[in-house]
Amino acid sequence: MFTKESIFAMCKPIAIALIIVIAGAFIVKAVMKVMTKALAKTSIDPALHAFIKNIVKVALWLLIIVTALGKLGIPTSTFVTVIGACGAAIALALKDSLSNVAGGILILITKPFGKGDYIEAGGAAGTVEKIDLMSTTVKTPDNKIVRVPNSNMSTSVVTNYSEADMRRVDNDFGIGYECDIDKARETVLSVVRKNELIVIDPKPEVLVGEHGDNAVTLHSRVWVKSSDYWTVYFYMQEEVKKAFDAEGINIPYPQVDLHVIK
Repeated sequence: MFTKESIFAMCKPIAIALIIVIAGAFIVKAVMKVMTKALAKTSIDPALHAFIKNIVKVALWLLIIVTALGKLGIPTSTFVTVIGACGAAIALALKDSLSNVAGGILILITKPFGKGDYIEAGGAAGTVEKIDLMSTTVKTPDNKIVRVPNSNMSTSVVTNYSEADMRRVDNDFGIGYECDIDKARETVLSVVRKNELIVIDPKPEVLVGEHGDNAVTLHSRVWVKSSDYWTVYFYMQEEVKKAFDAEGINIPYPQVDLHVIK
């Protein structure tokens, strides 16, 4: 026959476990609010906020459940072992996905590139549209959408064309050996001076770069804002050709001289 003492002794662990779970729920809620405010004040990418909070939330609930089970007299060592085994099995099954998540976290923390940057990495080149934990979305210049797994992005060489404020625009122009190099150089510089997008510091340069089989190559080197790179590149290609034509400067093409011996 149950006595009040025995009933109290049986109910006490259950009551303590319930109190732990209820108190734990309030604690988890409070911790999530504090974390949300704290993360908002950090430089951590917003895409990582939900991931970090979910990890902390799961860890806290596991701690609460294990503690409550311990108060009920249930051996927690076996429970912890089962959780560990399940975690290992899930990690093995989702090996590739987890590597993408790890790569995404690394990208969001180290920030080798950001949304709107023009990059070349992971076999893709274009403007970064979105970065999430699994993949990075890139839009190519011809408007194709490429999604690259973050495991590839985080381990490949990343060329970021937008990170620096200034970029150098390199154009090569060939002139005939009979042409006046100084006149050709001044012609290229006159085209440079007409474009307000080209900065004067660093100073624009036109240098003799090569004595080729068919032409003398002039290297044009001018500096612009990164956002103006392609505008100036195509401007130079077109306007220098027009200026050379106007000044009578020959732009040679590959040719072969044949000598016939009779």
